[in-house]
Amino acid sequence: MRKVIYILIIVMLSSCSSVRVVDSWKNDEILVFKPKKLLILGVTQNLTARKIFEEELKNEFMKHNINAYVSTDIFDTSFTDSQKTEEEINTLVNELSGKGFDAVIISVVKGVDEKKNYSQGYYNVGYSWRRFGRYYYTYQDIYYNPGYYSEYKVYHVEASIYNINEGDDKSLVWVGALDIVDPQTISTTVKEYVNTIISRLEIDRVITRI
Repeated sequence: MRKVIYILIIVMLSSCSSVRVVDSWKNDEILVFKPKKLLILGVTQNLTARKIFEEELKNEFMKHNINAYVSTDIFDTSFTDSQKTEEEINTLVNELSGKGFDAVIISVVKGVDEKKNYSQGYYNVGYSWRRFGRYYYTYQDIYYNPGYYSEYKVYHVEASIYNINEGDDKSLVWVGALDIVDPQTISTTVKEYVNTIISRLEIDRVITRI
């Protein structure tokens, strides 16, 4: 049985209040995909976010009996600070394969949308205020909640799993498109993002449901 490596590359966000799967696809030619060795790599200059993300995903994969490693156990902390050439990436793949890894999961932010939401204003009207003075007083600004705009961001993320020991026509195992909406905190974003990916991998029968 071929050994497996997942490299999860994600440009980490500060956090999010909502993560949803937009679409996903699994290679039907791959009937059994049993990863034995997993490398998780979060690409971000925020070392804290990277470590939290990798440890969270490692714990989830370990629950599925997948032997997982965080990237800081394999590479130095500056590994993700610069872009790599195709030759450097191929060399990296060969080195990883030599260490027993044979699959890659890549997650990247494909784009960011700026969104704006308008909340309409409203009056607080009390029907017990039947005198003119009370009625007039009700419609002054002190009793009016004005409308307002709130701005937020939607990050479009794509996660893909590749088997690095297969030819180009069979290497893609699974791909998922996800939206991360309105980041708030690192821990919330990481947990929800990881749980959403794991859940989708179970649904698509890439990994076994527990």
